[in-house]
Amino acid sequence: MSNQINFRFVAFLGVTAALGGLLFGFDISIITGAGPFLIRHFKLNDLNLGWAFSSLLFGCIVGSVIAGRLTDLAGRRKILLGVALLFAATTVATGLAPTFRLFILARFLGGLAVGGASIVSPMYVAEVSPAVLRGRLCAFYQLSITLGILISYCINYLLRDVGPWNWRWMFISGAVPSVVFVALLLRAPETPRYLCKSGRRDEAFALLSRITGETQAGIEIAEIQASLAEPKASWRHLAQPGLRRALAVGFVLAVLVHFSGINTFIDYAPIIFQSAGWKMDAALFSTFVIGLTNFLFTLVSFWVIDRHGRRPLYIVGSLGMTAVLALMVCICAFDRFAGPVVLGLIMAFIAFFAACIGPVFWTLVPEIFPNRVRGTAMIVPVLTQWAANAAAVLFFPLAFNQVGKAPTFAFLGLMALTQALFTWRFVPETRNKTLEEIEAQWKAVAAKPR
Repeated sequence: MSNQINFRFVAFLGVTAALGGLLFGFDISIITGAGPFLIRHFKLNDLNLGWAFSSLLFGCIVGSVIAGRLTDLAGRRKILLGVALLFAATTVATGLAPTFRLFILARFLGGLAVGGASIVSPMYVAEVSPAVLRGRLCAFYQLSITLGILISYCINYLLRDVGPWNWRWMFISGAVPSVVFVALLLRAPETPRYLCKSGRRDEAFALLSRITGETQAGIEIAEIQASLAEPKASWRHLAQPGLRRALAVGFVLAVLVHFSGINTFIDYAPIIFQSAGWKMDAALFSTFVIGLTNFLFTLVSFWVIDRHGRRPLYIVGSLGMTAVLALMVCICAFDRFAGPVVLGLIMAFIAFFAACIGPVFWTLVPEIFPNRVRGTAMIVPVLTQWAANAAAVLFFPLAFNQVGKAPTFAFLGLMALTQALFTWRFVPETRNKTLEEIEAQWKAVAAKPR
């Protein structure tokens, strides 16, 4: 099949949708460098600082629910266009907010866009990707998240000394990638699976023929239509044995991916470095090093995810994160939480996550659900991961500053270890399987006698 794949067109589709991830990463992490200036401008305590960081994430919860429902009605592409426009509007509104309440409101509304992108972008990539390339193309989504993070860190560092409005310009700069996203989406088609679902078989066949050639397109069209011919599932149908197991896997992975600490390090890196004795300029520059590590090791995942599979990477990454967090606990317990050691450990943590966990999570989640319910079913893990993300980011300043560094890192390490054990026991391998084959795999597991 690979000889028939139109690699240039497939790459265009994957990169276009994955730009939603760039805006996702940018919006989440631009506040990393703005945070210390927000503390001074709005005179924030630990809890208010948590709200400043997490308000976007609570908006993501709502946005993922809305987008998950609308994408099966309006299509993937239209929702992504709306998301891109909302990104542009809310980044400007956040930067211009005159009060802390309006700042929180603008960030919450921006979260609607981020939440929508988080559910529709990986869905789009999964539905236009040939099975042999899906892992790499879905890794584009995680790669674009890390690129958005890296770009935001660069902007934060460059704008650190431009005056009291520096944090405002940090947020407003997000309008630029939003416009690029809109321009690319205007040239992109709807997904073949949504076209089939909408009764537009000829358009779907033409698109699949352009992607993989007519012979493979005929096979995939037959598989898609057979899958969609089954009765449309409601929330009640999601409780059926095969789907129930898939939902459980998605739910638990969505909780652990954030309770193991990734966004606490991404968001609060300058504050963590300052607590380790770094001055502001050095702390902000160190976030650039963190962002570069994140980006480079996500590139590593691009080459290994379709070679070694999802499950082995997830286990290795989780165990690596566990080891790093155990070392963090040790240096806190022996009062050695200072200097380059902290930067090195955080870089190691980010490397394990970027090479193994992030890309696999966003690849696996859209893969494990059947065609006819993917939009609805994905609400569960995506909404859950945003809720877990929001909770972790909201309470991290309180835990870090008042409960203590060692207990906080110990909890994150326990969650990373739990992630490894859960993956080893319950997560199936989906490498080189079509979406329809994965659906049949869940049904076979559910049919086994207990």
